[in-house]
Amino acid sequence: MSNNTEHYLADHERLQDKLEKNWLSEKRLSALSGFEQNGFPNTRQENWKYTDVRAIARGDFTATSDAEVSISHEEIANIRFNDLDCYELTFVNGKFRHDLSQLEGLPEGVIVCDLAEAIEKYENLVSANMTNEAESNVSSFTALNTAFVQHGAFIYLPKKVVLEKPINLLYLAKDQETNFAAHPRNVIVMESQSSAVVIESYIGLDDSQYFTNAVSDLSLAAAARLDHYKVQQESMNSYHIGYLKAQQHKDSYLESHSISLGGAIVRNDIHSQLDAAGAEIVMNGLYMTSGKQHVDNHTRVDHLKPHTLSTENYRGVLNDRSRAVFNGKVIVHKDAQKIEAHQNNANLLLSDDAEIDTKPELEIYADDVKCSHGATVGQLDKDMLFYLRSRAIDEDTARSLLTFAFAEEVISKIKLAPIRHRLEYLVVGQLPDADLIREFTNE
Repeated sequence: MSNNTEHYLADHERLQDKLEKNWLSEKRLSALSGFEQNGFPNTRQENWKYTDVRAIARGDFTATSDAEVSISHEEIANIRFNDLDCYELTFVNGKFRHDLSQLEGLPEGVIVCDLAEAIEKYENLVSANMTNEAESNVSSFTALNTAFVQHGAFIYLPKKVVLEKPINLLYLAKDQETNFAAHPRNVIVMESQSSAVVIESYIGLDDSQYFTNAVSDLSLAAAARLDHYKVQQESMNSYHIGYLKAQQHKDSYLESHSISLGGAIVRNDIHSQLDAAGAEIVMNGLYMTSGKQHVDNHTRVDHLKPHTLSTENYRGVLNDRSRAVFNGKVIVHKDAQKIEAHQNNANLLLSDDAEIDTKPELEIYADDVKCSHGATVGQLDKDMLFYLRSRAIDEDTARSLLTFAFAEEVISKIKLAPIRHRLEYLVVGQLPDADLIREFTNE
């Protein structure tokens, strides 16, 4: 046994003492066994070649602290999306807070609740839609999440229900004396022809050190549509590991927007299985790093059936001594004819010390397909800098304007205006002369 798994095994024993025995107990123990056997991933493994997680393994993060954290409605109001009328589930340091949530007015048949409540009330729905990948040891972090699964969001939309208001899953972290671990599990089940917008917001309210290990299970039935946003603004001292698994059926549509702005070490995995004709996924991603941040994005799309479509556009802005990783894999399985798969990763290096490892991949086992992929790494365009300087714009402001324009290529694809405007505000806030840039961009 290595990599400090002993600490997590002992923490799991404390959790088991607190929970009642139920159908999930065996699943938790099976996942823990997989985690115990494999430990944390290391850089000798191909999928983790460029991301060292020893800081997480050695962190002694605990998921069983009983410490109470005080958060006011005013604090939450400051970080909510302006003018966004939404349902909201709020979690503080990994634990559900009903008093800070907003769930009034849900349409008949729609379920939005804490996963702990769903485990008791909707056993069959939860068990049928919670991925079993943890038990097959696909990911040690996913196994760890399953071993500690308790809180998170459970969302269920019946057939033909179109949810008019978005659902915001607000995960907040704040001043815990002990380094805490949160293992949120989100289970989203969409029946045929249903439609929804779901936002996962991960926000550090101070500079605490903690570990977020999030898993989201998405099930989209025939002709279901989900617009999914993940906005990661963790503390710069924290660690964030996220895994999203989507099972997509005939004519389903998933639009995924992944924005990474915070965290010391961040890993985002997205895996979609296009399992019937007409299934489509669109993936947009933006990561901005500075200092010594490390952000790793791994995506995988399995085209399992003919007439499926995937489109991916990820962009990175790297400064100082930060590092990023992009690995996008598309697998076109045998007999998955007449599919289309397009992938692009573009990176902007603002510092000579910043580094990006990018690896777009295509594996094609069918012969009648349209596929493309590409990656670019570069610096700001000198001709454009010269043009702006010639218009009496100082160099720092010119560089910031060009950097914002590069990031805006991803942000502009966000259809929900309150989210788009908030992200534009946050991105500009990371640039020199932020107030002046907001004047130029009418922010």
